[in-house]
Amino acid sequence: MDFVEPDRSVDVVAHAVIGAAIEVHRHLGPGFPEAVYEEALCAEMAARGIAFARQVPIIVQYKGSRVGEARLDLLVGGCLIVELKAVELSTIHGAQLSSYLKAARLQIGLLITFDVTVLRKGIRRIIASR
Repeated sequence: MDFVEPDRSVDVVAHAVIGAAIEVHRHLGPGFPEAVYEEALCAEMAARGIAFARQVPIIVQYKGSRVGEARLDLLVGGCLIVELKAVELSTIHGAQLSSYLKAARLQIGLLITFDVTVLRKGIRRIIASR
């Protein structure tokens, strides 16, 4: 499987999101439902002037035919998918984000769980494969 290194501009956006997520985690800590963290992260990103959209629908296709729809938790700067969790991360969460990247034709995503004592341990950067 080949990976394409994302544009530097996407890394700048990712860094800004991580900073906002760290601030949210610093104030709330672990233990709340995912929706609470999504609301708080959106408030923090808005306060920092980070452009984002919530619950963005994407079309899933199979051999050129529309077969369904999925929803991205956050699409930041039009270039970065952010999937939020409030549970321990498993391989299925990474697979979900990889599928979203493929369907949305984007290069990079962040998988963030707030169910950790130190947020740094709850962030995974996922790069789309070719």
